[in-house]
Amino acid sequence: MSASSQGLDTVIGPGSTTSPEEALQKAAQLEQEGDRIGAIEALRGASAGSDERVLFRLAWLLDLCGEEDEAVHFYQHCVDASDRPLVNALINLAVILEDRGEFASAEKYLEMVVNTNPNNCRARLFLRDVRASKDMYYDEAEARDLAKQNALMDTPVTDFELSVRARNCLKKMEIRTLGDLLKVSESELLSYKNFGETSLVEIKAMLTSRGLRLGQNLETQYHRVRAEVYDDLRELASDEVLNRPISSLEFSVRARKALQILGVQTVGDLATRTEAELMGIKNFGTTSLVEIRERLATVGLDLRTLD
Repeated sequence: MSASSQGLDTVIGPGSTTSPEEALQKAAQLEQEGDRIGAIEALRGASAGSDERVLFRLAWLLDLCGEEDEAVHFYQHCVDASDRPLVNALINLAVILEDRGEFASAEKYLEMVVNTNPNNCRARLFLRDVRASKDMYYDEAEARDLAKQNALMDTPVTDFELSVRARNCLKKMEIRTLGDLLKVSESELLSYKNFGETSLVEIKAMLTSRGLRLGQNLETQYHRVRAEVYDDLRELASDEVLNRPISSLEFSVRARKALQILGVQTVGDLATRTEAELMGIKNFGTTSLVEIRERLATVGLDLRTLD
């Protein structure tokens, strides 16, 4: 008998008299006998249409029978039926929605699981996949712009109107393309032998005319790494914790001033920083470092470690 038969088109009737326990027991028996359709009908006959156990089992069986739309319908009702929805209902619903390309909704349900149960490996794995899938779309205009940008970055510095001195210095520093040039800072250029202010002004003017600046690729890479780290932190702590102001951790005056110098404002931002970044601040010592790590540990976090 097909799962799409007329019996599957009905919903749990308000006039039914079978209790949820009876329906679940009957459905389990029919499943053991290989009668999945009968099990579905038994669950539809439950008197309490809002019982989350019945709703979950019904949704699961419908999904197995290929009735995806109805499965989503009952999973949704199961989730809405309780202030603390069944974890498996949230995960199963998210998986179906991900397959449909509804990534935002899938992410929402998986975050509900991870926020209350950070150690749920299955939910964390699916959440990572959903977030990766959200970025896997093809935008023709964006791809075209990216290709132009890459071509510009690969342009040899010898193609630009620079003095012989500036060209020679860049060559000796093995800066061969525009992309290479955007990975160095002013201080790095000035620290090189025979490279002076005149050459620096010349190079900066050339970059400015193209809407570029020294060191900007380093900044872009830095912010990209920090964004990836922040995503990983969501597996360890909720957004509520990550968005707390650092004042909530009650740091000493010295530690607080050091974090102000770095521009750190939230707990999550602090957890993206490395030990080296903190130790590079003037007058910041081991005592303050230990204090910061201890305070972060109280919310289950630590400073970022470099691979």
